[in-house]
Amino acid sequence: MTVPFVAALDDAVIAARLKALSHPARIAIIRSLAVRDCCCCGEFVRPLSLAQSTVSQHLKILREAGLVSGEAEGVRSSYRLERGAFADLAGVFAGLVAEIGTGAPDGCCPGSEALGSVMAASVTDNDKKDMPHEF
Repeated sequence: MTVPFVAALDDAVIAARLKALSHPARIAIIRSLAVRDCCCCGEFVRPLSLAQSTVSQHLKILREAGLVSGEAEGVRSSYRLERGAFADLAGVFAGLVAEIGTGAPDGCCPGSEALGSVMAASVTDNDKKDMPHEF
């Protein structure tokens, strides 16, 4: 059995991007950047009611995940949404939704050996230390 959505992005990249999106302040930052060309860190402080250092940390996490990019402009930094990263995630989810929609045609886990090898190949040794069990 092949899983088409796995090839779109490396699983570690998908996980890192989803983890970066797992905080309400970072979702608010993304929403704000989605409707603007760019913003400076200080522009997020008042609407989010957070300290500038906290906003900077959230922006760092989004930047490290490849969801936003930053550019120094003197003493300020401006941030832009990496729209291609979101298009990639949309493609991953579209493939996942399509796969979920087809279901397992011959019972619960047909071809589980093939699925296990796909899953094992996408999980690094570093990932395994964070998992309660191995594949």
